[in-house]
Amino acid sequence: MIATSISPSTLLMTVATGGFESARHVDLLPDGHRCRALHGHSFKASAFAQLAPDWAPYAGGEVPALRQRMIEVLEPLNYVHLNTVIDQPTDENIARWIRTRLDMPQIGRIAVQSTAHQGVDLDRAGHAHVWRRYRFQAAHQLPNVAPGHKCGRMHGHGFEVIVHANQDLGGRAISIDYDHLDAIWAPLQRELDYRCLNDIEGLGNPTSELISSWLWARLRPVLPELSWVTVFETGSCGANFDGSHYRIWKDFTLDSAVQIRRAPTSAAERGIHGHTFTLRLHLSAPIDTLMGWTLDFGDVKTLFDPVFKAIDHRPLHELEGLADTDTASIADWIYRTTRVVLPELVRVDLFETEGCGSIIAQDLEGPALPV
Repeated sequence: MIATSISPSTLLMTVATGGFESARHVDLLPDGHRCRALHGHSFKASAFAQLAPDWAPYAGGEVPALRQRMIEVLEPLNYVHLNTVIDQPTDENIARWIRTRLDMPQIGRIAVQSTAHQGVDLDRAGHAHVWRRYRFQAAHQLPNVAPGHKCGRMHGHGFEVIVHANQDLGGRAISIDYDHLDAIWAPLQRELDYRCLNDIEGLGNPTSELISSWLWARLRPVLPELSWVTVFETGSCGANFDGSHYRIWKDFTLDSAVQIRRAPTSAAERGIHGHTFTLRLHLSAPIDTLMGWTLDFGDVKTLFDPVFKAIDHRPLHELEGLADTDTASIADWIYRTTRVVLPELVRVDLFETEGCGSIIAQDLEGPALPV
């Protein structure tokens, strides 16, 4: 069920994230594996939920309410030896423990990150998608762009790749070991790092989209559990490929003032306050066989710019047509307004603080990205 301020043609997901500091050892791993020894992490866990309109104390208060619920659920894991709480505390088992303790039928996904470079996403069906992040330094140029396009010049990026694997497709006794993903990735790292991508066979037109499908073709035969390949061309844009469909995204930050009009007078959110919002636009379109992309990131930025200027460094509670200034209402407004000029837009993620915010989408089953 979706709150009445949200467009009826879209779906709403509320997201809340919390952290905990813990030690663990994982005895299921082979003898000699470093993670069999006692070690610790700064864990991060996120809950993604489709909440009923009356779940929170007031309409527009869903994010703080879910955040408080996550704090309560995660408290038993903070500054403890996890093995005393969870048998075999792999990232996957921690995610399953959190989902059980939340005890909310509206949960669509639980994400656990043990480091910034690895984690597990537990989807609605209970499948665990293990992921690992890799980086390589490379140059490229796009040969088919119009004269004068900056990407037609030879340039470089610190690329990042996230390999996602569905543990439940493989029938393994435990979650896919991150070392297994490392071993599979290692030959590709040698092939891509400190190279000109255009010189590599199959990458004559190395767009983010075609890099992601090139990687898919090489990873899937040795990793049948592969579910998505994510390529970050920069820290703020990139592409996903799932073997059939491409999706790109572009990130922005907004420094805006808000006032939650539906909050009770006693709530801090009722007063004028503000956030540095993190905004991610997800777009889906068929691949252009000549250009090798679904959309030009530069075109996305240009077309979105009038919408961006209407909400950045602005008092959003004064914006015409905005029902309220909770993240769900703002994300919905961005979605409706942006689709006029970018009909390829399929999802908007808006976070008011790290990992806490709302997702508005046509479909909530797309690729999972770390918050």
